[in-house]
Amino acid sequence: MEHKTQVDAPKGKQELTITREFNLPVELLYKAYTESEFIEQWMGTQVIKFENVNHGSYRFETSHGGNVMFKAHGTIHKVVPNQEIVRTFEMENMPIGVQLEFLNFEEITNETSKLTIQVIYKSEKHRSEQLKLPFAYGINMAHNKLEQIITHLK
Repeated sequence: MEHKTQVDAPKGKQELTITREFNLPVELLYKAYTESEFIEQWMGTQVIKFENVNHGSYRFETSHGGNVMFKAHGTIHKVVPNQEIVRTFEMENMPIGVQLEFLNFEEITNETSKLTIQVIYKSEKHRSEQLKLPFAYGINMAHNKLEQIITHLK
């Protein structure tokens, strides 16, 4: 699988940057991150709660065979439609801790856009725990699915 989504994790830092260019207008890329029905499709998780507004919050849950495999939640601090989301993200029962995420949506052309996500961890150790998981592979799979699903909306 080609890794179109790039993860830059400089050594000795407590942050990483995720970038990806999509063959989608910025409005559709933003919609993929802000509408529950699309989040559920490309992330493969159930959206339990989603208030995509300043000072809102969210909760996701993934089950397999009736067992809950993954839970995550956070607070949405800032929303600027088609431009920016600032939020926290925390996977429950994981040693990674709370992350602060800055999502920036950028129009390249009328039909293409770029997503840049800066993720800040409590420490380099916490970031290291994230990178032990198949993180780059997983985000690439998810973004590929996002582009495939949202392309049908064009």
